Amino acid sequence: MAKVAVFHNTLDFEGGADMVCLHVCAALDAVHDVTLFTLSATAPERVAAKFDVPFDVTVATPPGSRALAAGLNRAAPRLGPQLPARSVLLRAYLRRRRGEFDVVVSTANELAISGPSVQYVHFPQFYGDRVDAGETGPLDGLWSRLAAPDRSQLEGPTRLLANSAWTADVTADIYGVRPTVCHPPVDPIEGRPWVDRDAGVLVLGRIAPDKRVLDAIEVVERLRARGYDLTCRVVGSAPTAYREYVRRVESAAARSEGVRVETDVSRDRVETLLGRYRYGLNMKPTEHFGMAVAEYAAAGMVPFAPNEGGQVDVLGGDDRLLFHGVEGAVETVAAALDSDLRPFLARDRFASDRFASAIREHVSATLN
Repeated sequence: MAKVAVFHNTLDFEGGADMVCLHVCAALDAVHDVTLFTLSATAPERVAAKFDVPFDVTVATPPGSRALAAGLNRAAPRLGPQLPARSVLLRAYLRRRRGEFDVVVSTANELAISGPSVQYVHFPQFYGDRVDAGETGPLDGLWSRLAAPDRSQLEGPTRLLANSAWTADVTADIYGVRPTVCHPPVDPIEGRPWVDRDAGVLVLGRIAPDKRVLDAIEVVERLRARGYDLTCRVVGSAPTAYREYVRRVESAAARSEGVRVETDVSRDRVETLLGRYRYGLNMKPTEHFGMAVAEYAAAGMVPFAPNEGGQVDVLGGDDRLLFHGVEGAVETVAAALDSDLRPFLARDRFASDRFASAIREHVSATLN
């Protein structure tokens, strides 16, 4: 049994990266002594309950971390989520205790840290503006210059993982080191038979500008204007950092007869809706993996997503499900409705037992 420090800069956004962190904690806690290092205003137990992941590990936080995290969240509408800043602040605390642990497992992207480590990259947190400026805040370039690891720090005792082939390519372009692809965990979700499902569109995930939820509403409105009898339900977390955008989404839904919004619902409610609707829509072009897209497939829905980013992995590159832009989404969904396209993707491709085994194997190989 090894002593493992799991490093995760914040759980406050309650998205796919946070779910991965909690699954990593659960997978490693079965065989090791795990401590989670995080800088969050949100209690890890609450986020774990939301994702229905068991959580029983020690939590280590810097002094005053909850107040600091709350302040960063309030500033996020102006400065962005400042994930690199959070990582640098938390890393300073972890460094003081690094000697207590045999290995560090970062679920918050690449990290300059001494000793053996496994680093899971959702999207490079440093130098990300080289790929997509929309992924970064106005101060992220500064943090990159001050704290980004160099190539030598990502080799040797470091094992890099990435959530998709696209993310692995982005990481290789920046650092010259290509991570091993390890898709996130998504278990099959029970649902109604196809004929009993609502002929509607589910838009699942964090309600934030990068997710382009307003574009999803526009797609549904255009389809309804064409005569398709579709409803739409937007369901997702509404982090404090994105409160202004959430209000815009709620206003847009209030003006539409067919769109409804639910925020911060339970995991049971999410799975009920996944099992109830026929179609799932994602509009973020450069989705790093596409957790919601994978859940659509796992629930026996027909998922649609932009033909970019990690979600191309999830959808197997199938042109019937992929599109470019709002107009492309309208045409792709309309074609599926006209042809009565039914689910055909494997529902268990990303099962959590596969992910847990892979994480344990990577940690074991790093320790050895």
